[in-house]
Amino acid sequence: MATRHFLSLTDLDSSELQQLIKRAIELKIQHKAGGQHRPFIGKMLGMVFEKSSTRTRVSFESAMFHLGGQTTFLSPRDTQLGRGEPIEDTARVMSRMLDGIVVRANRHDMLETFAKYSTVPIINALTNRFHPCQLLADIQTYVEHRGSIQGRKVTWIGDGNNMCQSYMKAAMAFDFELVIACPPNYKPEPELLASTSRHVNIIHDPHAACAQSDLIVTDVWASMGHEAETQQRISDFKEYQVTEKLLSRAKKDVLFMHCLPAHRGEEVSTQVLEGPHSVVWDEAENRLHSQKALLELLLTPQTESGSYAI
Repeated sequence: MATRHFLSLTDLDSSELQQLIKRAIELKIQHKAGGQHRPFIGKMLGMVFEKSSTRTRVSFESAMFHLGGQTTFLSPRDTQLGRGEPIEDTARVMSRMLDGIVVRANRHDMLETFAKYSTVPIINALTNRFHPCQLLADIQTYVEHRGSIQGRKVTWIGDGNNMCQSYMKAAMAFDFELVIACPPNYKPEPELLASTSRHVNIIHDPHAACAQSDLIVTDVWASMGHEAETQQRISDFKEYQVTEKLLSRAKKDVLFMHCLPAHRGEEVSTQVLEGPHSVVWDEAENRLHSQKALLELLLTPQTESGSYAI
C-alpha cells in the first residue's frame, strides 16, 4: 500500500474526514474519563519545524505521548537542512528511522518534496499555503457545539492566508458555504478560488459577509513571514476587526473561532474573544484530540474497508 500523507485536507476523502472527526471526539471523551489508548508503544514521530510554534508542537508531542509513542523535535539549527543538505536526502534518511514525520515549513513546495521522498507519512503542521491540522480541530469544535457543519454558513474575516485557504478546502470536504471578507489586495490564490467556487464566495464588506452566519472565523492580520508589513496591514484591515457589532449580523447562536495567538484590539476585540460566542479554548484543546485521530489513521495499519484497525 502506498504511503499516505496529510499535506492538505483533500488528501483524505469526505468519509474519512467525517470518521476522523468522530474518532477525535471519542478519543477526547476517553481521555477525559481517564482511559488510556496506547497503540504506538515503540513508535517514534519526527517533528521538523522551520517556524516557531506553541500549540502545534505541544499538541503533537502530547498526542504521541498519549498514544504510547515518543517524539523527536528538530529545528533548523538541529538538522543538516540548515547547512544545505537537500530535502530529498533528509527525507530519505529520516523516514528510515521514524514512523511518521510532522513538518512545519516556510514553503509548501518544500513539504511536497519531503513527502515525495519519504517512505513514512508526512503531516503538514503549517506551510505558507495550508494549515489542515487546525481545520480538523475547528470542525471537531463546531460538531461538538452545534452538530454537523454541512449546509452551514461560515464567514472568514481577514487575510486570504493559509488558514483562509484551508477553510476553502474544508468547505468542499465538509459541504458548507464559505464567505470570505477580505480587502481586495489580500485575496486567496486565484486558482484555489476557481476550484472551490461552488462553495466559496468573496464579499469585501465584512458586515454583509456575516449576515446569518453560523460560524465566524479570523486570524492575525500579519502572519509569520509578514511581520515587516504589520503597520501597512493594520491600516488595510482596520475595517475587518471582529467586534460584537459584527457578530450581531450573524445568527443568535453564532460561534467565533480563532486559531491563536490572537492580537486583542486588532483582528478581534477582547469582548468577542472572551465573550459567550467564543469557543477558542475548546478549539485550541481539540488540536490534541483531532491530531491523535489523525496519527492513528496514518500510522495504524488499515483493514480492507479502510477503517481503523484497532
